[in-house]
Amino acid sequence: MPNLLSDRPRPSRLLTLGCGVLAVATIAAACGGGGDDSSSSTLVLETTSAPAVTTADVGDEIPSSTTSSSSTTTEAPVPATMPLSGTIVTDAALANRPALAVKIDNVSSARPQAGINQADVVYEERVEGGLTRLLAVFHSQDSADLGPVRSARSTDVPLLTPLNQPLFAWSGANEAFANLIRSVAIQDVGLEAHPSVYERRAGRRSPSNLFTSTEALWGLVEVTADMAPHPAFSYRDAQSPTATGEAAAGVRVSYRGTTVTHIWSDEVVGYSRTQNDSAHVDADGVQVAPDNVVVQFVDYKASGQVDSAGAQVPEAILEGSGEVWVLMNGIVVKGTWAKSNVTSPTIYLDGSGSEILLEPGSTWVLLAEPDRAELIG
Repeated sequence: MPNLLSDRPRPSRLLTLGCGVLAVATIAAACGGGGDDSSSSTLVLETTSAPAVTTADVGDEIPSSTTSSSSTTTEAPVPATMPLSGTIVTDAALANRPALAVKIDNVSSARPQAGINQADVVYEERVEGGLTRLLAVFHSQDSADLGPVRSARSTDVPLLTPLNQPLFAWSGANEAFANLIRSVAIQDVGLEAHPSVYERRAGRRSPSNLFTSTEALWGLVEVTADMAPHPAFSYRDAQSPTATGEAAAGVRVSYRGTTVTHIWSDEVVGYSRTQNDSAHVDADGVQVAPDNVVVQFVDYKASGQVDSAGAQVPEAILEGSGEVWVLMNGIVVKGTWAKSNVTSPTIYLDGSGSEILLEPGSTWVLLAEPDRAELIG
């Protein structure tokens, strides 16, 4: 089997938990999420000989890179395909800008959400109470309306750090987890750092009423040549054979209190999504229907944080390996996923040990517990 974990491009190792750069004195606190008003234990961050890497302080503008005084301008090379969608590059400016990750609420009062159909990748993670929350990652498309933006979770950290210092839009967390988020390799464009680019939407119930736009968030940084995200997946190109697998009409996943389905539709050429037996549509009334659905089977552990009702906040264990189902074009490819450390990308391999190639387009990753998903058809 090729050593895909070492052959694939790597993000810079700005954070390695337990490996010397960031020492976490209270592991449970560091890994904990919690809601906006969760109680928390104290998080102590210590540095070894290597200084801690931090984002801009709360309230400060994100520093832009220094422009060379040389009269010679070197343009960034333009990739052939967009790194987070596998689609052909038509605009170099879009290809070279950083990824923008946004934490999106997913409770009933938060739907319909704005912008989720414009995201290249959406991760769905279980949070307290059997509910789910979304981490939507934007790069190839914009959304003039985006939200509702909600608080971060510890599960977000290993999803964010492989993306090459993405912008991260969020609306807070308990003190311990907020400290952790600000210590890792992200650019903080959250509510506390940049309140002027957010608004509370009339007619929406708080806290699920905070909205922004991709234009406003990307406008907070000066784009430089080294900001493009590292790929999250590998994609099939025109020369690659069509993937082979078992026929499957779709998949159903239970998050204990939330049940979602993705069913292949020839009409929309995607996996139409329902949530708790209702079509999951965006604010424009368009049903979610990604080109690819990745069911990544993971265990969850107690993060050490509790919400305002005293419920333990779960954290997905995303380092290591496990089973994966990749659905595309009405088939499922079964295989394994592997992630060597918090900053490394996740690799998806089929039964023969070859990397699974996704269809170019949008992808939803469902972080499901083992034995809580079933194929349909």
